[in-house]
Amino acid sequence: MQSTIPRIMRIVTQDTFGGPEVFRIAEVPVPDPAPGEVLVAVTARGVNPVDAAVRAGYYPLLGEPPFTVGWDIAGRVAALGEGVTDLEVGERVFGLAAFPRAARGYADIVAAPREELARTPAKLDDVHAAALPLVGLTAHQAIIGTNTAADTGLSGRRVLVQAAGGGVGHIAVQLAKAVGAHVVATASRRKLDFVAGLGADEVVDYTARDWTAIDPVDLAVDAFGGANLLRTIGVVRDGGTVATLLGETDDAARAAATERSVTISRINVRPDPGVLDHLVRLVDEGRLVPHVSATFPLEQVAAAHRELEGGVRGKVVLVS
Repeated sequence: MQSTIPRIMRIVTQDTFGGPEVFRIAEVPVPDPAPGEVLVAVTARGVNPVDAAVRAGYYPLLGEPPFTVGWDIAGRVAALGEGVTDLEVGERVFGLAAFPRAARGYADIVAAPREELARTPAKLDDVHAAALPLVGLTAHQAIIGTNTAADTGLSGRRVLVQAAGGGVGHIAVQLAKAVGAHVVATASRRKLDFVAGLGADEVVDYTARDWTAIDPVDLAVDAFGGANLLRTIGVVRDGGTVATLLGETDDAARAAATERSVTISRINVRPDPGVLDHLVRLVDEGRLVPHVSATFPLEQVAAAHRELEGGVRGKVVLVS
């Protein structure tokens, strides 16, 4: 199958740190795929909190502007770099490209390493495929680790998922249920029904009651770091685990964990072909469905970031 590749493409860039208003659309030459890379004609791009943090300068992952954020992509193969023989032009693919290096995902065409892409499952359109990689890999690492075997040791265990209505949280609930865990989920009042619909066994409105009053859990996903990590350690059984998504572990948290033999696992997401394939299998089996609350065209990227920062169910996606 032949693909007609344009010479010029749109890309979202910024010249300074700041709010969503710093974004602008530019036109640049289409890149050539390097050896081992795939040129993807992107139709959908996941919008993640890390995108907003890098944009604003809170997380200087890409150095000083100008740069282009975005790592979650889905689309079709437009061209193959030297050495890539297991894909064909026109195939649907998705993945977390190049993270934490610059992938320039907010663009019409992206050059991505072959090993960081998977074939898009038939059950997902490109919008929902683009919503999955970063949050799926993060949640998988937090709940299951890199183990893709059938027995994860969590069957019948109690798992706490915080911020369960958000991007990582709503995938983590589904992954924990997929491996047979009893899921306790915290969420704001407006997301309670959504989280219950994901299969959570207990849903706690953290705005109305003290979530630390729950029965002890074997594994907890700490979504906020800081003082919240210390409180999370307090609801984990002796010998249990806390997977923390944000922030450094301070002395008080380390001391509390050591006293009760609680393991603190810091989640640093990276592309992982084996885990991405496992997520695809779970989608194919009907046990995992990414939720998209809103889509915006690429030229409305500022509006997409404002939507994200207002708090969403699941994910926001930029489309072409």
